[in-house]
Amino acid sequence: MSLHAISPGPPLDALIERIWDWDMPLAAHHLERILASPKPALIINLAEDHTRVYANDNDDSCRIGPASFFSGPYTHSFVIDTLEQQQVMGVVFRAGAALAITREPLHRLSNGDTALESLAGPSAARLRQRLLNTPQPLRRLAALEQWLRARVAMTHPDPLVTHALNILTRSPQTARIGDIAADCGVSSRRLGDLFREHVGISPKRQARLLRFRAVVDAVHQRRHVNWAAVAADCGFHDQPHLTHEFRAFSGMTPGRYIARMGPHPNHVPLA
Repeated sequence: MSLHAISPGPPLDALIERIWDWDMPLAAHHLERILASPKPALIINLAEDHTRVYANDNDDSCRIGPASFFSGPYTHSFVIDTLEQQQVMGVVFRAGAALAITREPLHRLSNGDTALESLAGPSAARLRQRLLNTPQPLRRLAALEQWLRARVAMTHPDPLVTHALNILTRSPQTARIGDIAADCGVSSRRLGDLFREHVGISPKRQARLLRFRAVVDAVHQRRHVNWAAVAADCGFHDQPHLTHEFRAFSGMTPGRYIARMGPHPNHVPLA
């Protein structure tokens, strides 16, 4: 049982943060809430031939999806079933970079999961079968990286989008979209169009998500939090503003997150 992760070499390193392989015992809890994230991902379930996604933890209805799928940037949380998460592989893309793999505008893929076969054709099914037939995790990671290299349509994200994302990432608390557009030499409307194509969401929503993620990073694994101080440090008007945004992107209050959080900041054990 293990968790392995690698950072790919060039040119994939400009597009992908990490490739991971999870092979762990069944979790003690049945459901996990996944927090909103601006980073797209590719998920390949090697334990089951489908995935189950719930809108919330008190609703028995679920969406049945394929075993291999592209998960776009999410601006809301969702709930997964841990029973099918014992053996999973994944790819975490850099914001603005997934278009090189999907070859599909990201706004069409945001807030949802798209079957990998619909994006990559029969090679997606062959990839999963190869991974199923490979027992060693490091060899599985190498096979997935090889498939990604063959799939890459361009070696670098759009430089203008990358520049704008870097500005937002450095200072999501104070960055003004109009100023960023001017710095990039385009109109705010043009910047918004580029973000929807390459990032999947608007620059303003990206900034809000980055502020939320800064809060998660700041409080994860802390049991006693001065929320007023965190609100000020992360660029919120006040603590009620932080609470409102936290609920919008996580589906729970900040206090409930602290009470239920586990070892992984983006996965919250539920029941």
